[in-house]
Amino acid sequence: MSKPKVFVTRNIPDKGFELIKDFCDVDLWAGDLPPGRADLLQHVRGVDALLCLLTDKIDAEVMDAAGAQLKVISNFAVGFDNIDVNAATARKIPVGNTPDVLTDATADFAFALILSVGRYLMQGARYVRNGQWKTWNPMLYLGVELKGATLGLVGFGRIGKAMARRAIGFDMNVIYFDPNETKPDPDIKATSVDFETLLADSDFISLHTPLTADTHHLIDSESLAKMKPTVVLVNTSRGPVVDLEALYQALKDGRIFGAGLDVTEPEPLPLDHPLFTLDNIIITPHIASASKSARDKMSWIAAKNLIAGLKGEHLPNCVNPQVYQQK
Repeated sequence: MSKPKVFVTRNIPDKGFELIKDFCDVDLWAGDLPPGRADLLQHVRGVDALLCLLTDKIDAEVMDAAGAQLKVISNFAVGFDNIDVNAATARKIPVGNTPDVLTDATADFAFALILSVGRYLMQGARYVRNGQWKTWNPMLYLGVELKGATLGLVGFGRIGKAMARRAIGFDMNVIYFDPNETKPDPDIKATSVDFETLLADSDFISLHTPLTADTHHLIDSESLAKMKPTVVLVNTSRGPVVDLEALYQALKDGRIFGAGLDVTEPEPLPLDHPLFTLDNIIITPHIASASKSARDKMSWIAAKNLIAGLKGEHLPNCVNPQVYQQK
């Protein structure tokens, strides 16, 4: 009996990939860059399953190019804004994601950005490497402390709560804004506030919100103007949550202290972008979840979702469970 056909749009860790290879006839896109549109449309033709990344736009055209036999789309990510979920649901195709496993890795990295920006870590390292360190200087790179400061979290899901637990360990005050919260968590010492209060009161702001129509450019020139001039802004959620042109002006004019971005709009950010002319920002290449443990677990869950879909079983992690009510 022939194996089901699957297109995998990039190399993923062996922990999940070996499962897929055992169960499927795999077409792997082995390039370092994602497949272009024409290549994507070509390689999905006739496949029974698709394993994709955030960098792949999976819309109705892709699904129709694959054909009516497409049984499942497995996304190697927690977020799924790269997939037209409504189009998948209309075609009775379950879509899987990989929640829960990258919470701690992402929270660790967001805190690393907070500390790195707030304490001039990158600038200090360059200062030494450039041979500028001649003596101890009591006025050199005076940063901002965490103890007693207020951390404002935009989004209070799993990663937001993990950030709060870390902040408490640093003796910080924690406030958060999350309009989707249904029930406060009594085990976490954090206070729910409105968005305006969070902007005004926070010494550090960390973004952990999904990308939606409401959160697109949530951090714009108006939002930035309401922040303290000493604030550090960190984004490990989605690039379009921050208006980068507005951020550039705020950083350039000294209206906020600094920023750390692991996600940008677009990705990668062109090297001629004006943000690269500034010294009070750190930009990293979307690696907040890049611990070996987290990525191994992501590949395992993505594989399990894909194989379950091919077997006609419910996906362990399905973002559109209503497809099962249609069948």
